Amino acid sequence: MSLSSETKKVLFDACKTSFTLFKIIIPVSIIVKIFSELGLIKIIGDGLSPVMGIVGLPGDFGIVWATTMITNIYGGMIAFFHLSLSNTYTVAQVTILSTMMLIAHTLPVEVRIAQKAGVRAWFTILLRIGCAFIIGIILSFIFTKFNMLQDVNNLLWQPRITNPTLIQWIIDQLRNYAMIFLIILGLMSLIYILKKTGAMQKLINLMKPGLRLLGISKNAAPVTIIGMTLGLSYGGGLIIKEAKEKMLSKKDVFLSLSLMGLSHSLIEDTLLMVAIGANLIGILGARIIFTIIVMFFLIKFIKHISKKSFKRFLVR
Repeated sequence: MSLSSETKKVLFDACKTSFTLFKIIIPVSIIVKIFSELGLIKIIGDGLSPVMGIVGLPGDFGIVWATTMITNIYGGMIAFFHLSLSNTYTVAQVTILSTMMLIAHTLPVEVRIAQKAGVRAWFTILLRIGCAFIIGIILSFIFTKFNMLQDVNNLLWQPRITNPTLIQWIIDQLRNYAMIFLIILGLMSLIYILKKTGAMQKLINLMKPGLRLLGISKNAAPVTIIGMTLGLSYGGGLIIKEAKEKMLSKKDVFLSLSLMGLSHSLIEDTLLMVAIGANLIGILGARIIFTIIVMFFLIKFIKHISKKSFKRFLVR
């Protein structure tokens, strides 16, 4: 295959994958915008207020987590900033909240991406919200029991508060979509170069012991690594492509997306939580250890159920 034809193939694959993501992201973004305008996110947040006490957090944090789950981490950060103007919180409280936000956020988009790749929506929702609560309870117990991170939290970040018009919102969304396409194109070009030079195989061999522990096959390794470092939308988008091309088994898709659901965008999102005052060891170290434990039990679970049950209840 000539360089020209290979370049065209990479460009075509990037367009196809981006279009698949846009078919998910655009309708969901519009629905979320309507929810926001109607005040439904605040209603959900108010409903979560009593539940936040279970993880040792103030009821006001319900609106922060609701905003994060329905919109994205940036939306949750802005909601937290508004609360911090009139309240003070401990580093422990912010770390617990941040860890829960990192596991369960942007659910309308990311659950739909996982569903499109082949994982049942109910499982993804239960895994991410359930695990967010469990790790919140664990961290709350540890921080309280050992009197850890009880200093007053300090914000390192202050958002630019805006109230965009509908036209400005549309323009911002179009910019986001253009950026998504460019990142997808860059990722596919990088994967192509790494495969051609043999660097991808060397990277997979280097990470093989850890990936095997998490149930990730060598076929799913590249896209899983991308999802864990850059984000589920990108990793999930590539998984959708490879699942359609029958390059990944249903087990590969299920375990890879489960892993990414609990630990993805480990660089950017983690730094965002540090910016609002969360403890790095708590939000990164605890989340990775928790993810490994959950994946261990998840692998054991799917080994003990029949293939028929696996295909019927967990994957599409």
